[in-house]
Amino acid sequence: MMHSVSQTKHPTAVIRLLIASMLAYLGCTPGGVQADQHPNIILIMADDLGIGDISPTNPGCKIKTPHLQRMANEGLTFTDAHSTSSVCTPTRYGLLTGRYNWRSRLARGVLSGTSNHLIPADRPTLGHLMRKAGYHTSMIGKWHLGWDWNKPDGKEIDFTKPVLNGPDINGFDRYYGHCGSLDMPPYVWVDTGRITAQPDRVEGVTSKQDRYGWYRKGPIGSDFHIDEVLPHLFTQAMTTVRESAAKARKGQPFFLYLALPAPHTPIVPVPPFKEASGINPYADFVMQTDHHVGELLEAVKETGLDRDTLVIFTSDNGCSPQANFELLGEHGHHPSAIYRGHKADIYEGGHRVPLIARWPGHIEQGRQTDALICHTDIYTTLEAITGQDRQSKGGEDGYSLLPLFQGKESSGRTSLISHSIGGSFAIREGAWKLCLSSGSGGWSAPREKEAKQQGLEPLQLYFLGNDPAETHNLAGTKPEKVQHLLRLLAAHVEAGRSTPGAKLSNDRDVTFLPDGVNMP
Repeated sequence: MMHSVSQTKHPTAVIRLLIASMLAYLGCTPGGVQADQHPNIILIMADDLGIGDISPTNPGCKIKTPHLQRMANEGLTFTDAHSTSSVCTPTRYGLLTGRYNWRSRLARGVLSGTSNHLIPADRPTLGHLMRKAGYHTSMIGKWHLGWDWNKPDGKEIDFTKPVLNGPDINGFDRYYGHCGSLDMPPYVWVDTGRITAQPDRVEGVTSKQDRYGWYRKGPIGSDFHIDEVLPHLFTQAMTTVRESAAKARKGQPFFLYLALPAPHTPIVPVPPFKEASGINPYADFVMQTDHHVGELLEAVKETGLDRDTLVIFTSDNGCSPQANFELLGEHGHHPSAIYRGHKADIYEGGHRVPLIARWPGHIEQGRQTDALICHTDIYTTLEAITGQDRQSKGGEDGYSLLPLFQGKESSGRTSLISHSIGGSFAIREGAWKLCLSSGSGGWSAPREKEAKQQGLEPLQLYFLGNDPAETHNLAGTKPEKVQHLLRLLAAHVEAGRSTPGAKLSNDRDVTFLPDGVNMP
């Protein structure tokens, strides 16, 4: 005897079955992306590029960035995008894990070029996420999250031995790059655990010799040339795209994380970009970076993968004072645009960064959004694009940007926690921002020690809606708002996550209150 569906299944189950059948018929996942057409992903992270340094995020920009402007014209520009930290290493941790950096064991500062690995193999990363979705995963460029050099005596590196615990343990099938910033020795290329050429000299340039092009003295490989690093990495990236194209067309997409060393020091533009800006070497180097991004986008088009590739461009933090803010200002250029502070600071100039997403046919061209977003959201976005279910661990502090890609006004994110080089915190909700510091928490005046000596208050409350430059501290007149934000910060710290889900633990005991401040 044949039974009707209603006799054998609960009505809710029937609805779910029908939806699943429809999605299967349409070849779609609940995230709205066709299951058999997962896009290739290229994630480009510039180094020390300020929100004011490119025209899409600063109409008053005096540096020519036509290729990034074209990318913005063909995609979506975010004007309220943030790194988790205002310096290199912690930001990269946040980007790759979808987790706030201060939850890790690194409480402040950055790693060096000889530091051991920061991200353990069992911590979910973008590499693991995309590999799980069937992607070939590559990392090219500046890692700056530590890997384990062979040090027989605990000090000197044996470059004939393989590198352990590099990006390969964090989900990358292949990696090619250098360990720290480009001003941090050793200067050797490592290709998935193997040094490509042994050091044949010790090299370095002091800041007195070159205020822009300096880099610390150390061993350098015979095939490693400082001035050629940026174009070389883009060549590697374009080669990866071209070599991956055939498999991508047959159903194996690729994920490329391209972490640039520029325009961070050493600031070394080469012809025809050298002196092209008419401003200074920093502006020249930004122009060169823009040019190479254009070359990479053109390579994607040449392979016929343009409409099947999502490209995201961003920066790890604000611009560094090494760019020579005074001289740039004389030319009417401001790397932090209208915002206060710069790299290392808790102020907006430290962590508000450019972010552009281009995905032909999926993202409306030429749109801007002022929705609040964070680098941690990229993890959750790619999780949604590839149709993977949310996991308790991985992307704990991320919201999917797919609604924004589709024209919505919000991703659901209402708050943001920021972190400075010195370990100072800020909590943002809507347009309200509370800095838990007396000064900048970083390098701009007043630095924390000076601010305390001046007797400045240990809490700073700003309403960014009419005070984006953070000039009027309202903490003394809005105690209820201060208390509310402190409680919100404490809740997100203690939960081990800032998104719905099971409570998790941080990797260390996280403290955030300045001296003299108690929880309400």
